[in-house]
Amino acid sequence: MPTLTTDGPIWTLDLGDDENRFSLEWLSTTAALLDEVAGSDQPAALVTTASGKFFSNGLDLEWLGAHPDQLGSYVDRIHGLFAQVLTLPVPTVAAVNGHAFGGGAMLAMAHDHRVMRSDRGFFCFPEVDIHIPFTEGMSALITAKLTPRAAIDSMTTGRRFGGDDAAETGLVDVATDLDSLLGTAADLVRDRAGKDRTTLGAIKRTMYAQVVEALTRPQG
Repeated sequence: MPTLTTDGPIWTLDLGDDENRFSLEWLSTTAALLDEVAGSDQPAALVTTASGKFFSNGLDLEWLGAHPDQLGSYVDRIHGLFAQVLTLPVPTVAAVNGHAFGGGAMLAMAHDHRVMRSDRGFFCFPEVDIHIPFTEGMSALITAKLTPRAAIDSMTTGRRFGGDDAAETGLVDVATDLDSLLGTAADLVRDRAGKDRTTLGAIKRTMYAQVVEALTRPQG
């Protein structure tokens, strides 16, 4: 299960030490921890990472296969998480420690910045190969963060990008070794931890208004 720790102005959200798929419990826990960050009144910046070989493998397909009648409400909750991260009123960075597939890669995309481990792990949108089209909200999120060329190269191919390839393509800002991952991520946002939350939150909501509208449109 996800956990939250602090070190001065840097809040670190650890997504867990397994595949960190989006189970209902995982979604509830993560949303509550993000609310805790948003509700704090001290300078803060968020680093999101994980502890094992995965950042996140995204949707809990096994659960979804057993509960197809809940597809709409389940996707609504995932969309809600993406919107929550996208508009969080503090600077955010995903420190991608390992595999980020599908919804896990989209979660990373919802952050202001992304740093990825260079020597291990893949960043991938496999939807074209697993026959799951992007929802309008998911597509809006990804394309809001990428150039048209990067979006085509990643969304229509199912290609698995290593850290250096992901940085060259523009999926992540920086690729670095594991020992430097968290420090590099924190350095990207540390100096902005004191930005006024009301102003920063308003800027993000305006900047991503169309994305948020698509993400908050009910699927069920």
